Amino acid sequence: MRRRVTVSAPGRICLFGEHQDFLGLSVIACAIDLDIRITGTPRDDTRFAIDMPDLDLRDEFDAARRVPYREDRDYIRAATNVVARNGLDFHRGYDCTIRGTIPINAGASSSSALTVAWVSFAWATQTGHLPETHEEIARLAHLAEVVEFGEPGGMMDHYTSAVGGLLFIDCREPITVERLPARLDGFVLGDSLQPKDTTGVLGRSRSAVEAGLVVLRDNIPDFDFRTTSLEEVEPFLDQMAEESRKRIVANFHNREICREAKWLLEEAHVDHERIGDLLYRHHEHLRDGIGISTPKIERMLEAAMAAGALGGKVNGSGGGGTMFAYAPGRQEEVREALDAAGGRGMIVSPHQGAMVLDED
Repeated sequence: MRRRVTVSAPGRICLFGEHQDFLGLSVIACAIDLDIRITGTPRDDTRFAIDMPDLDLRDEFDAARRVPYREDRDYIRAATNVVARNGLDFHRGYDCTIRGTIPINAGASSSSALTVAWVSFAWATQTGHLPETHEEIARLAHLAEVVEFGEPGGMMDHYTSAVGGLLFIDCREPITVERLPARLDGFVLGDSLQPKDTTGVLGRSRSAVEAGLVVLRDNIPDFDFRTTSLEEVEPFLDQMAEESRKRIVANFHNREICREAKWLLEEAHVDHERIGDLLYRHHEHLRDGIGISTPKIERMLEAAMAAGALGGKVNGSGGGGTMFAYAPGRQEEVREALDAAGGRGMIVSPHQGAMVLDED
């Protein structure tokens, strides 16, 4: 009997710690109920024939040997090579269909969800089960999407998509993941319908911050971005270029906002207004200090707040893409307001991570 396998991996929103995972700081992120799904039926050879109707794309390759890349960010082929280098033996190919509900190139982690889903699918089809831990799925997906192509991103997206739920992720090696008990709902994701340049935005942000860190390490022998206070670095800020100075200061503020949010989210019942306020304060530093918002995202946030949202922020690397509002009890009104502001609103809820949906 031919055995069909379906695997899914969710997108995510980053609540706190945006633009801080690649600095080894902490983030709070939540998987959402938009996903990438891969369905496959086994073949009699080791080739994978992949149909991606959402993108009007197809691919086909033999997984039993190293798969050549056709371009940078060839994530499915990269994930195939990475899992093979990490012990997976491909003995059977599949005819596959990949579909998704996550906005593409919009900051909601569509590419990471795709990579997490493919790692999970490859493992499930060749072994009959997922890797031993979901953290291992995340590690392999990060190798495939980021390390394989020398890109600047961190691991937040991969861990959130693979593990699922509301997570506190300490991004200092060795990375640790903690489930937070808070019961949060009431999120409305807003797609600005403006494409973004993820690697360009992240690369510029990282370069500016790293230039500022050189100044701080030269002047503060025991400098540690995790523990050194803003007051300790203030005497040396004038030695930095303006872009570095603004980003360094914003990251210090956002580090403290993330810590306060974690304290609130360690309880099952949370103060929704405080969470909303922290989200918007985080957004202000991302907008004014790191410079990743856009006029349209600002209009969408203003419309969401006027419709009853308690807070919200730009989502992902920024420069376009998505934002989200936190609007418990007012989701439908906020969704309509985002549509009226020229975006596309989607009510989303927390969701579990990568999983095998069915096998027959």
